[in-house]
Amino acid sequence: MQVTETLNEGLKRGYAITVTAAELDTKVNEKLSEAQPTFEMKGFRKGKVPMALLKKQFGDRVLGEAMQESIDSAVSDHLKETGHRPAVQPEMKMTNEDWKPGDDVEVAVTYENLPEIPDVDLKKVKLEKLVVKAADKDVDEALANLAETAQNFEDRKKGSKSKDGDQVVIDFLGKVDGEPFDGGAAEDYPLVLGSKSFIPGFEDQLIGVKADQDVEVKVDFPADYQAENLAGKAAVFECKIKAVKEPKAAEVNDELAKQYGADDLAALKGQISERLETEYSGASRAVMKRKLLDELDKLVSFELPPSLVDIEAKQIAHQLWHEENPDVEGHDHPEIEPTDEHNKLAERRVRLGLLLAEMGRKNEIEVTDAEMTQAVMTQARQYPGQEREFFEFVQKNAQMQQQLRAPLFEDKVIDYIFELADVKDKKVKKADLEKAVEALEDEIS
Repeated sequence: MQVTETLNEGLKRGYAITVTAAELDTKVNEKLSEAQPTFEMKGFRKGKVPMALLKKQFGDRVLGEAMQESIDSAVSDHLKETGHRPAVQPEMKMTNEDWKPGDDVEVAVTYENLPEIPDVDLKKVKLEKLVVKAADKDVDEALANLAETAQNFEDRKKGSKSKDGDQVVIDFLGKVDGEPFDGGAAEDYPLVLGSKSFIPGFEDQLIGVKADQDVEVKVDFPADYQAENLAGKAAVFECKIKAVKEPKAAEVNDELAKQYGADDLAALKGQISERLETEYSGASRAVMKRKLLDELDKLVSFELPPSLVDIEAKQIAHQLWHEENPDVEGHDHPEIEPTDEHNKLAERRVRLGLLLAEMGRKNEIEVTDAEMTQAVMTQARQYPGQEREFFEFVQKNAQMQQQLRAPLFEDKVIDYIFELADVKDKKVKKADLEKAVEALEDEIS
């Protein structure tokens, strides 16, 4: 096997690889020898078919496998010997297109090698960590929201008309073409107006009604209604209004606390305070991460693989185009050419991505199986009732696994850098943190 360099220009590398006919023949014989014990043929006992006969019958089929394995092995050995790490999958092309059995195989291999990543003295990186303590007013506001969520309903003054958000207690009987239908009747049903829990248009017709009033509600079942016998049909519901109730927020006391699993109000306040500070901490980390990436971007400079920059720029342009054109859900649209701004942003992302990947590699930072499992479980919750199918999909899809692993790996590298960097706490108000987060959202990073 011969490997000859044909291109060495910046990060671009090219090699001509020749696999001799003799090497291929040896590989074919090895594969046939391995399989010989399992072969059966008329006139021969299992495992006793002569090699010459096997080669005549199966040689051409095995030859194709031997060629691919030999070329893959040659490229793999070359990468190990040179220490090269291709930025993307190497391109391989057979150059002697008129090849026939008995000829050498000649293949051209080209790729972009990952650049040498300079070391960064992380102790020289200076960062501020914004620290926000949960203020009493924020805890009280959260408590008020909980009380509103845990609202009760109390009877309105006799003769009062119902409003959006009220609860009406009703008996109803639904009919299609004058005949009652299954599931179309109930008694003492508590319906919150505006909850959209009934057929579109039903709740709107109960706004402005009074207790002890009889109301006829006319609606059309949606064309895609789950009960086929009702889909698209016009219906009339005879409703008896038995009570009209207005929402009342629950009182902020020990009873409210117990509804949310706390022993008393003081314990609930403590839980809320911890939750708020966890949220503040997460927002603070996002701000500090952006500052870190800005600092690293200033500290490092190295040649970037053009293919990676090109791929990233196209992805950025495509994503931003869809954000500006939310009505276009598919990809049936004109090709989107990256702008100078997209290319500049792509260079930053590729540079920082390669730097973080190298830091992780050198410091043996890895995503554990337990962390991956947790990530898959978190993602699976978005598909209630289909969790098992999602797990199986991830297990069989290497690309999906990488999509889940990549942010976990990046976060672990970022945390590693935070530990070594010069990080100082800075106490700020909630408004200051919110302003910093808003600034992040206004930027494209």
